[in-house]
Amino acid sequence: MSERRYFIHKEGNTNELVFLDYSKLKGFDFKPQNNIKYDGIIVNKMVIIKSSMIEKILKRKIKRKLELYLKLIINYLNSDDDDSSDILREALNDLTRYKSIIDKKYKKYLDEKYLKILLRKISLLEYEIKSKIINIENEMELEEKRTHKSR
Repeated sequence: MSERRYFIHKEGNTNELVFLDYSKLKGFDFKPQNNIKYDGIIVNKMVIIKSSMIEKILKRKIKRKLELYLKLIINYLNSDDDDSSDILREALNDLTRYKSIIDKKYKKYLDEKYLKILLRKISLLEYEIKSKIINIENEMELEEKRTHKSR
């Protein structure tokens, strides 16, 4: 099966298929999730060139990811599990990795004001996770001291 690369060019009432090389396009590229099976065209990669469209897509993507982290933090801030420290460490590592992705990959597509607010939100989430990890570790140390004294 040969790989065909094209984009749909809409001018008036006609839709043209134009074949091209992705390496020549300058824009934001991503791979669609393809969660729905269907018999039509399978899209493996998309390149978006229009800057306003790129910004809308990235803002929606970032918003979903930050809401996911926020839900995770709220769940573990309210729980008193001993193993939540490991999960919070994983979340902190993932959040730090996501922050670097935003800084390196998305920075050129987002305006500076939005980026500054976004990085401030991420820093706040990191701070909350770190403080919860420290609290859990301190509680575990106190519990160990209590058990050792009672013996």
